[in-house]
Amino acid sequence: MDIPDGWAASADGKAIDKSFAFADFSEAFGFLTRVAMHAEKIDHHPEFTSVWNKVDFRLTSHDASGVTDRDAALARAIDKLAGQ
Repeated sequence: MDIPDGWAASADGKAIDKSFAFADFSEAFGFLTRVAMHAEKIDHHPEFTSVWNKVDFRLTSHDASGVTDRDAALARAIDKLAGQ
């Protein structure tokens, strides 16, 4: 499984992480809403934190105890939703 560009393996090797920054809270929240709608559609949900204009993601497949192709596909979709 290839980790998409801009994503990094977590320290424990069980996830991939990436941070996104936006102009303001509304833009970050709108982005998170789009990610949430996509995640529901594919039934694969990211871990995230959001503080004002910054959103941090941690993607892992809990049932596999690590990163799978589903995480890589979700990472690519998140990048696309962010306009990257």
